[in-house]
Amino acid sequence: MAEAAGVSASTVSQVVTGKRPVSAATRARVEAEIERLGYRAHPGAAQLRGGRTGTIALVVPTLENPFYPLVAAGMQDVLVPRDLLLTVTDASGPDRSATTIHRLLSRRVDAMLAAPFGLAESTLAEVRDAEIPFVTLGQAPPGGGDYVHTDDVSGVRELTEHLISRGRRRIAFLGGDEAAPPTQERLAGYRTALRAAGLPVRADDVVFETYTRQGGRDGAATLLDRDHRPDAIVAANDLIAIGVLDAARARALRVPDDVAVTGYDDIDAASLVNPPLTTVENPAREIGRACARLLLDRLDGEVTEVTRAVGLPHRLVIRESS
Repeated sequence: MAEAAGVSASTVSQVVTGKRPVSAATRARVEAEIERLGYRAHPGAAQLRGGRTGTIALVVPTLENPFYPLVAAGMQDVLVPRDLLLTVTDASGPDRSATTIHRLLSRRVDAMLAAPFGLAESTLAEVRDAEIPFVTLGQAPPGGGDYVHTDDVSGVRELTEHLISRGRRRIAFLGGDEAAPPTQERLAGYRTALRAAGLPVRADDVVFETYTRQGGRDGAATLLDRDHRPDAIVAANDLIAIGVLDAARARALRVPDDVAVTGYDDIDAASLVNPPLTTVENPAREIGRACARLLLDRLDGEVTEVTRAVGLPHRLVIRESS
């Protein structure tokens, strides 16, 4: 192309990138050859020459929960204007998370947001050794690092206080993975509200399953088939709560008359089920935007702090299930 246009390769590059001024006549000749040859610049070539791939990774525990695709959408709101590509990977469980993160690092992603529960220290060490920007959801990684969080303890405490204000006295908690930090934080909020109201905190009113609709059905079966069933169930996320609604319907129990049900996250389905779910809005899209901004700050070399935390507000959303 350079020879046909009668210019040097560097001049062609200057026309394509616009980094240096080129005379109008020279630009016209080069652009005419570009059009004739149908040339299209490879978006990754310049990035690779600069040691970057233009790819940001998002690692999540599941893509079945609509919360995480919304986080991805928020990240894209920030990354797309910068011509950066987001790759999203489902990596349930610590072993799979470690394998997934290792593979992503071997493909030279520029930065990473990780949401899986229970990342091993060896995996975090591998990320640090790669010297790429890294953000986690919920809690700071051991040894420090950037993270974005909401106050899950307060969110579930407010949900439980709402149920108590409606006259509920035997309130159960149905969580997902027991060891996951979000489960423990939401459980803490539930227990705090019960103790503050002078209500007993019963071990058998706490059940752990999975963060899925089926987990909600299975856990609700355990709670609702007892002789002294709860009059309310605080589910650790909306998918679990929707499974609780399924189980209540299968037993001809009326919600909220016989048992009140609450969720967490306020995914779109929370307002569409029957009855619509009382829940806590966990701002997934804004969480994604905040994470992407933290990563870009690191990529641009604009920060030197070891750890930065961004806290986002939650909101109690009262609907017909309570």
